[in-house]
Amino acid sequence: MLSLEAVIYLLCVLTSGLCAWLLSAAFRRRRQSLLLWSALCFGMLTVNNLVVLADMIVLPDFDLSLARALTALAAGILLLWGFVRGME
Repeated sequence: MLSLEAVIYLLCVLTSGLCAWLLSAAFRRRRQSLLLWSALCFGMLTVNNLVVLADMIVLPDFDLSLARALTALAAGILLLWGFVRGME
């Protein structure tokens, strides 16, 4: 039986993955670059949520805080890069 904490983390992974998938589908239809960068950002946030799940539930004895911080930073950089590219 999964704990409530594990269920919440899994829902976060599923939600961010669904957002990434929907944004990439919208990009394939409309070919707007901001949709691509947003989809990449949410894809990286999905990876981040997977690392959080692994850190908190699967591997509680290991410190994955650096991996969590780096994946969140990468997601933010991707979205910021998309905004900057969209302004050009």
